Amino acid sequence: MSVATAENVRSTTPANYIDPLALMRIKSLELRAKVVMEGFFSGLHRSPFHGFSVEFSEYRQYVAGDDLRYLDWKLFARSDRYYIKRFEDETNLRCHLLLDQSQSMNFGSSGYTKADYAATLCATLAYFLNTQRDAVGLMTFDDHVADYLPARYRTGQLRRLMLLLERPPSGTATDLQTPLQRAAEILNKRGVVVLVSDLLTPLDGLETNLGVLVSRGHDVLLFHLQDPAERDFSFSEPALFEDAETGRRLYVDPDAIREQYFNRRSAHFLAIKNICEKLGVDYQLLATDQPLELALFDFIRGRMARGRQVRRTVQRGSASGRGG
Repeated sequence: MSVATAENVRSTTPANYIDPLALMRIKSLELRAKVVMEGFFSGLHRSPFHGFSVEFSEYRQYVAGDDLRYLDWKLFARSDRYYIKRFEDETNLRCHLLLDQSQSMNFGSSGYTKADYAATLCATLAYFLNTQRDAVGLMTFDDHVADYLPARYRTGQLRRLMLLLERPPSGTATDLQTPLQRAAEILNKRGVVVLVSDLLTPLDGLETNLGVLVSRGHDVLLFHLQDPAERDFSFSEPALFEDAETGRRLYVDPDAIREQYFNRRSAHFLAIKNICEKLGVDYQLLATDQPLELALFDFIRGRMARGRQVRRTVQRGSASGRGG
C-alpha cells in the first residue's frame, strides 16, 4: 500500500484545508476538533494520496514478512482478507499532552491567540486518539503545573480533558523544566509525550529534561508555535511594546531592531531544533495561520513510524527465537 509523504500531503491544494480563522469562530472546542479531523480525512480521500493509511485498530492488514502465527484465520474466513493481531505496544497507546498556558500564549495577530490555536491542536489530537480507543491525558503549565489529568481511555475522559483545555491562560512566566520533570516522575509506562508551547523562555535544562523522557522510552513530539507577527515581524511604526509575562515596557523602533530580532530569533530556534535532533525528538514548527490538519498529519506520521519500529522489533525477536 502506498503511503503519502509529509511533503506530498502538505502540498495538496489549500481547498483541502480549513482556514484557522474560520475554525476559531466555532465556540465548541470539541466541535472544532471534530471538524479538523473530519476535514483531514476528507482531504486525503479527495487528494491523490488516498493510499495514506491511518487505520489504528486491533488488527492491521498482513504485510509480507509478518509472522504467520499472528494471522487471524476466523477473520479471514469472514472477510477473505489476511489480518494480523496487533501487539499491546501497537494498540494501547498512552499519550500525554503538555500544554503551555503562560501569558505569552495570549498573543495573537490573526483574530485569535496562540492559546486558542494550541488548545484546538490538543483537542484535535485528543479527539483523534479517543476515536482510536487510545489513552490520552493532559498537563497544563505556566510557571508551575496548573492541571493534570492522567492518561485514560474511559467514558467521560474526553469531556474532562476538553473542560481543562477551555480554561484561558492565567499564569505569568513560562517554566519548561517543572512540567517536564514532573512528567518524568509520574509517567511510569512508556508512551507518547506531546509538548505544545511557543518556547518563549530560556532553554536552560531543556535538553536534560527532554533527554530524561527519551531515555525512559517515551516518544517525544514538540509542537513549537509562533504567531505570524512574530514570524514576519510585521510592525512598521515605532510603538510601546509590553512583555506579556514580565510587564516590562519598552519603546521600540521596528526598523532599527529588525535585523537584530531576526538574528536572535533564528539562533533561539536553531538551538531548539539542534536539541531535538540530538535527542531524536520529533520537532514541528507551526505558525498559527497554518491549517491544523498539518499538525494532525505530523502526529499520525509519527505514530506510523513508531508502529513500523515496533513491528521490526517484534520480527527480529521472533527470528531470534526461531534461531535459538
